Amino acid sequence: MRLAHRLDHIAPFQVMDILARARALEAQGRSIIHLEIGEPAEPTPAPVVAAGMAALAAGHLHYTTALGLPELREAIARHYHARHGVTVAPERVVVTPGSSGALLLALGALADAGGEVLMADPGYPCNRHFARFLDLVPRSLPVGPDSGFQLSAPLLEDHWSAKVQAVLLASPSNPTGTAVDRAGMAAIAELCRTRGAHLIVDEIYQELIYEPGYVTALALDDGAFVINSFSKYFHMTGWRLGWLVAPQWALDGLERLVQNIFLAPSTPAQYAALAAFAPQTLDILEARKEELRARRDYLVAALGALGFRVPVRPQGAFYVYADCTALGLDSQVLCAKLLDEAGVALTPGIDFGTHDAGSYVRLAYTVPLERLQEAVARMAACLGRG
Repeated sequence: MRLAHRLDHIAPFQVMDILARARALEAQGRSIIHLEIGEPAEPTPAPVVAAGMAALAAGHLHYTTALGLPELREAIARHYHARHGVTVAPERVVVTPGSSGALLLALGALADAGGEVLMADPGYPCNRHFARFLDLVPRSLPVGPDSGFQLSAPLLEDHWSAKVQAVLLASPSNPTGTAVDRAGMAAIAELCRTRGAHLIVDEIYQELIYEPGYVTALALDDGAFVINSFSKYFHMTGWRLGWLVAPQWALDGLERLVQNIFLAPSTPAQYAALAAFAPQTLDILEARKEELRARRDYLVAALGALGFRVPVRPQGAFYVYADCTALGLDSQVLCAKLLDEAGVALTPGIDFGTHDAGSYVRLAYTVPLERLQEAVARMAACLGRG
């Protein structure tokens, strides 16, 4: 007896192994600073929690419609207009169990077995694993500092084949925090249109962009499939809720997939998410965003003094992708050293692909600034840079 061959191509998260090691050290009494997990340290805003509790008390425990609670789909559509100046019909919004559910739907609806999906390396590992799960062919294109660790229209053209069915783009990206600017996004959208391929854009960090000049793909291409989430900006990781904005022509097929794969998203989570767009919640979230910006600015500067190099300043998300070659250690060896000796957990580049993976580490600045400063002090002492 054996498992399916597709599992041969689906690797475990390295970061989960690091987290397990970090938890074991904590169980021994060690103090560990967690910069490895891409999860905000702050709790879900109180108005959202209160709305979830009220939904439970009111008995909102039955299935919603497959594509999501109508009021929530309307709220998401209003958010696009209010925040981004983009008009999205509520019926085009598909509420999903996290952004992973949205990605699974998009790939399942748009690409046939054997079709190629172009994506960046480094990139979020689930992107290539989901493609493998659906018997698609993920083609990870090496990207580096010269392109901001992002895909570009010329790079895509150079690697295009007749089998390409979709381009999967993340802006801002995990692990790099870099984003595709307006001109770059427009060029990629036009290339996909002219070549007859689908454009899928992961925008789960879209609300965590700190610089001007970056827009949602929906502002440039009404036919794009755009994935988003309540996990990151909205601080609702454990609620497992996301969404997909899709063209009208795809909704029937997407609804059939939803009905058969997960039936409907979590009902209490959807009622809770209605409060995510309330003015008092957005005030909380915008204040937290400014704190994240301050952490980014501190960490980028501090890493240089430790011997790391940050070749591209991240425009968004809450990650820094730092080159560690000057420290003389492979990224996996370095991460193990810093965890064991300094009590600081980072993620090695191997979790995000193969291109230059041994030269980079990802740091998630999701902890309070004073904790981040302590992490830097610990690393400095460990690396002899104090």
